[in-house]
Amino acid sequence: MQRFMEPWGIKRDLIVKAEEESNPDYGRRPDQRPLQDYIKFGIINLDKPPGPSSHEVAAWAKRLLNIQHIGHGGTLDPKVTGILPIALESATKIIQALLLSGKEYICVTRLHSDVSEDRVKAVLNEFIGAIYQRPPIRASVKRRLRIRRIYYLNFLEINGRNLLFRVGCEAGTYIRKLSHDIGETLGCGAHMQELRRTRSGSLIEDSSLVTLHDVSFFYAQYQETKDEKHIHRFIQPMEKALRLYPKIIVRDSSVGAICHGANLAAPGVLALETRIHRNDVVIMYTQKGEAVALAEALASTENTLEKTHGFVAKTRRVLMPRNVYPRKWRIHE
Repeated sequence: MQRFMEPWGIKRDLIVKAEEESNPDYGRRPDQRPLQDYIKFGIINLDKPPGPSSHEVAAWAKRLLNIQHIGHGGTLDPKVTGILPIALESATKIIQALLLSGKEYICVTRLHSDVSEDRVKAVLNEFIGAIYQRPPIRASVKRRLRIRRIYYLNFLEINGRNLLFRVGCEAGTYIRKLSHDIGETLGCGAHMQELRRTRSGSLIEDSSLVTLHDVSFFYAQYQETKDEKHIHRFIQPMEKALRLYPKIIVRDSSVGAICHGANLAAPGVLALETRIHRNDVVIMYTQKGEAVALAEALASTENTLEKTHGFVAKTRRVLMPRNVYPRKWRIHE
């Protein structure tokens, strides 16, 4: 059985290709952005409650903060709880990256008859790796057979017919369908009873996780005191949600061109992480840690380090506004 490494388990090192001082007059560290920009390029690590849909939760957050645009990364069914990334204003550009990141859930599955613990553990191990899934009838996507990766499926406890397990999986995996298939393999039948998402990419159940009540309270505190620390209590820079993607750090002189849609050439690379392969999704950053663009790697880490000319990454989605960094290229007549 082929097993796959979960995205948050991949260890990468940063390799410096060239050194250059960053001009302090341009750009800001993400956590030092002016308040308006901090909100505009912010995300909320929201703990979704049971009952409302993901769309309703996002709409409530939008009204609470009185902003124009909002999006969420990965739909949760109304009864499901847990991490629901909320992207604000311009940070909605990273939604597609959030949707592609791996997920982790804790699930209570109800078995339809008694099964021994050893038998359950053996069957759970059979589902680790690549599995076939057809979305359930009530799914919002086309019901065609597809392959999804299960990174791990850890048995936690069995109490009578209630089975508790933790699963790390590729985005788009239906845990309700996984529970049903586990029951079919056990020969007794089963259905998902409770589900909680405990990870969405790099967002986990840590001190940044907040509820809708927290959002309402901290925002009201800010409006009353104008103390920005209350905003920082529940909004994080969007860069936090992108940490699992391999990074390429670019020169200040390359940022302006990339923001206008240019691809990244080899001379513009200052540093990059290991284990980058051709066609991988990468994030281009400034030296101050600002996300510039989502890109597709055109060369591996090793090839990029060797290259002195030619393109090494193709810009797919610009994240930084134009004119944050000065334009450094010439327009030929």
